[in-house]
Amino acid sequence: MSGTVDKVVSADGTAIAFEKQGSGPAVVLVGGALMTRGASAELAALLAGAFTVITYDRRGRGDSGDGPAYEVRREIEDIDALIEGPGGGSAMLFGMSSGAVLALEATARGSAVPRLALYEPPFITDGSRPPLPADYVAHLTELIGREEHGEAVAYFMEAAVGVPGEMIEGMRQAPFWADMAAVAPTLPYDGRVMGDTMSGRPLPVERWASVTVPVLVGSGDAGDPHMLTGARELAATGDNFTLRVFPGEEHNIPAQALAPVLTAFFGGDHAK
Repeated sequence: MSGTVDKVVSADGTAIAFEKQGSGPAVVLVGGALMTRGASAELAALLAGAFTVITYDRRGRGDSGDGPAYEVRREIEDIDALIEGPGGGSAMLFGMSSGAVLALEATARGSAVPRLALYEPPFITDGSRPPLPADYVAHLTELIGREEHGEAVAYFMEAAVGVPGEMIEGMRQAPFWADMAAVAPTLPYDGRVMGDTMSGRPLPVERWASVTVPVLVGSGDAGDPHMLTGARELAATGDNFTLRVFPGEEHNIPAQALAPVLTAFFGGDHAK
């Protein structure tokens, strides 16, 4: 039932908190930077009529534990633990933002994923906006090491998201700022997941050549242009990749816009 928090133990012994609702084929929702499982609650509820939907706190967030040293493969092992446990051995994935890249990586590295859906992996592959600074992850790590969590959120918002400085100052006064600051120590994790895909250079599509399952790559057409450009590049990876453009939508797409598209895609012939 929704609202009941359970845990699985990942390969390195880290406890990963999750909630499960609905029935049918399993779908795991993988959140992006600063997202905890609650951010996916509305989408999960809309999908639960057709699927067993698993939302979870990525390591270091919410009710999940963390390991002493971060590696991307540890987060993939977390997904594998969810697939093997509440997923029943196989689960489709939906990844949002940097969570989309994590879900893509998990699939590429052999996780038991029969179908994969992604929304706006935040690739920067052209000159439409500045790339991430070369020392982006190092600077975030330095700020976190000094326990300057609010400054880490501000740096992420400015450097990675592209929010103007004056808007960030206003955001600091909002109630949600404290929630973001609490999750800020995991911001370097998302930077590691993204790797060099926000450098302004073309995507290293060979990195995901091993992905042979059906992949839906979604993007809005009303947000930052680099999002749609990156989605188009990824969708050109192979015949099993399909681009879906959501008219009028931006990065923060409503669950009501996503749910019917995901329901149709995950309910396809290859779903198990």
